[in-house]
Amino acid sequence: LARLRGHFDGVLDKAGSLPSHIAGASTAGIALTSDLRSVALFNLGVTEAWLLQLSDGERHLGEGAALARAIDRPYLEVACLAYLGFASTAHSFRLARRRSEEAIAAAARHGWDRQPVVAPALATLAGTKIWTGDFDDGERWLNRAVLAIEAGSEPGVRLLIHLLAGAARAARGQLREALAEFDSARQVQAAMAGVHALGSRATAWTIATMARLGMLQAGREMLKETGDETGEFRNAAAAIQLAEHDGEGARRSLAPVLDGTAQVNPYLTLTEASLLDALACHDLGDERAARASLKRALEFGEQDGLILPFAMTGAWKLLPGVRQQGTSHGALITEIIDVMRGTAADPIHRELDPRLVDELSASELRVLRYLPTNMTRAEIASELSVSPNTISTHIRNIYAKLGVTGRSAAVQRGRELRLLAGARPFLPVDALIDE
Repeated sequence: LARLRGHFDGVLDKAGSLPSHIAGASTAGIALTSDLRSVALFNLGVTEAWLLQLSDGERHLGEGAALARAIDRPYLEVACLAYLGFASTAHSFRLARRRSEEAIAAAARHGWDRQPVVAPALATLAGTKIWTGDFDDGERWLNRAVLAIEAGSEPGVRLLIHLLAGAARAARGQLREALAEFDSARQVQAAMAGVHALGSRATAWTIATMARLGMLQAGREMLKETGDETGEFRNAAAAIQLAEHDGEGARRSLAPVLDGTAQVNPYLTLTEASLLDALACHDLGDERAARASLKRALEFGEQDGLILPFAMTGAWKLLPGVRQQGTSHGALITEIIDVMRGTAADPIHRELDPRLVDELSASELRVLRYLPTNMTRAEIASELSVSPNTISTHIRNIYAKLGVTGRSAAVQRGRELRLLAGARPFLPVDALIDE
């Protein structure tokens, strides 16, 4: 009941003392204790996930799923797995996507793929696609999540759905529709007994969207009401200042975010801050500083192939200049520009084959990500502090494993398979449970 009210402190209090097996207990007593423990782990893990205590949430949801499987409680197992994808965003969106797909498949085996129990996995899968620029497919999965939830369903899921819907609209430039979705997310938060960690993002994006719509006074008033100095709200303040053509003010607002003195959520906030800083530098005519901030944002975004922050801020328009200067992030830059211009030949609908991640070594993956640039083999070797012969060997291996015969074909194949924009190894659910 506490979880369904968004009363997170209540959940933590009630789940603080988890039932454990008692020596000498009857079979029926042991079974009941296992049921109760699995339910407690589920509620605790969900609450930790919504508080962005993602590692703890991941651990408890994994334990809950394993226990539910052991005692043959498939509905409870699916419930844990459905939230596990969101908790896995602590590692990567690719891992979150894979675990969400596993949860959806598990629900489908029991005929629950249209039921509220699987809505968190549907929403998380949608989110991983929206954040990485596959807006069409992301919105399709988001629509499935909307159909799966019911009146009175878990508020954290409804908040997430509205937040993602707003982000997708904002990325497409549909700012008024985005503002309506962000406002709906804020209304869900207002009705909750506790504070959802994503509630602040909904408010901050509301303010930033107001600024981009020219609703500067309303945005300033909302920002003042929050009285919040965390990274997300400093980003929102910078968005207002950019709309007012106050580049210096925007940079002052962003400085504590970028130097680490302001409290921030995961690296998503830092990516957004770097992009806003790049826009401020560009407005001030400091193109060198703008490129440095863009490169910092690309470094943050590279690990998951993030495209959404570049789209929402509008900073993607500055990327051609970075590409002309030469960069090791050429693949991600090309992908961002292609998505935003609608010219991607195959807009990331083809999923990564995990066997290729296993076959390509870490060194080969690093070399592969330099191939979309104009750098020669000698220049790549210098960048990676290895010999040109080593680079040539890696490139031959890359061609053989990808089944191609040239550099451009390797780049195309790598882009299709999502190997160029972040390819960190994933852990399957069973591995998490084994841990």
